[in-house]
Amino acid sequence: MIRRWNFWWQTLVLSTQYNPPQFIELLMLMLGFFLLLIWMGNQQWPYLVLSMSYVAGSSTSILVREAMIPSPSLQLTQKLAILLLIMSLYTLLDLMR
Repeated sequence: MIRRWNFWWQTLVLSTQYNPPQFIELLMLMLGFFLLLIWMGNQQWPYLVLSMSYVAGSSTSILVREAMIPSPSLQLTQKLAILLLIMSLYTLLDLMR
């Protein structure tokens, strides 16, 4: 059991050292997803707003990073980031109405 936790811990440490911006983007997306699950449970709008803010920030960061340093899977990453950005902005604008 300890070896399994040690493996996951070493993987986490290695990923933060290898590509810190990508790790932060992944962390923001996971927090956004977690907050969206909480929002589905209790329907309080602050959870949805914070969730969509994390998703919009992460998507913007992905697009900026891909514009500066293109990756081999550029098309898929950009399309997914644009889709997430549109979805989060539409949700935030819908809440403002």
